[in-house]
Amino acid sequence: MAVFTVLDTSAKVLTQNLPIPVSVFFRYFIALLIAIGVVWQRGGASLLTTRHPYLQVSRGLLLMGSTFGNFLAMSYLQLAQTAAIFFTIPLWVCALSMPLLGEKVGLRRWMAVAVGFCGVIVIMRPGSAGFHWAMLVSLGNAFLGACYNLATRKVGGHDATETSLFYVCLVGAAASALPAFNAWLQPMGGQWVLLLLMGVAGAAGHLLMIEAHRLAPASTIAPFIYTQIIWMTLSGAMVFGQFPDLWTVLGAAVVVASGIYVFNRERQHGVTTAQAVTPED
Repeated sequence: MAVFTVLDTSAKVLTQNLPIPVSVFFRYFIALLIAIGVVWQRGGASLLTTRHPYLQVSRGLLLMGSTFGNFLAMSYLQLAQTAAIFFTIPLWVCALSMPLLGEKVGLRRWMAVAVGFCGVIVIMRPGSAGFHWAMLVSLGNAFLGACYNLATRKVGGHDATETSLFYVCLVGAAASALPAFNAWLQPMGGQWVLLLLMGVAGAAGHLLMIEAHRLAPASTIAPFIYTQIIWMTLSGAMVFGQFPDLWTVLGAAVVVASGIYVFNRERQHGVTTAQAVTPED
């Protein structure tokens, strides 16, 4: 989660002077180069075979769209705000698992989902001076992230994690290439360093998550995504001089508490609906 915060912080700095499509492209292109190295080391061309090519493409498009929206939202909002809203992903996953996957969701989990989205309303405060339209973009990103999570569950039992990582990076780089070309602005000086740092952090974060899931079940790992609110708050304060207001803190606490409750209920029932996913995954 700390590594992914490096990605978000670099992206927020870059989007102040560099077109968002250009930043998104380099985020995936650099990660793709690293993913190719991982695939080559761990199994070679055999890992390029997938049993779900269309689903892998869908995953890549969903994550790329979420990344684009996340970069856009971060250019207007504080890092802590985008993280708090994006933490609704497990709640979205829980809500969508019934209509999309046919899984049973009990009354207690539905109540936790409802309470969690009340926390989002506290953060966003629609109609107040603190509301910004980018908050709706961030909420849409969480929805896309949840759809990506569900698609990942579909391929997880058939394709290797390295295979999924490769196709996510490949599709993201390919899909963002044309928008980046149309909005092209030559990166200058330190921007190249930040682009490289962003791409490396993205790939490293994914690899760390893969290793974490290899060592422990998703239900154990999932609650740790919420530690990112600490890193995002610290980074926002140190790099941008931004501190979350009381409403953001209160709303984030409600969202996190609801998500952890959902995790615990699913662990008790042996369900893995709310798997870990990161804000810029």
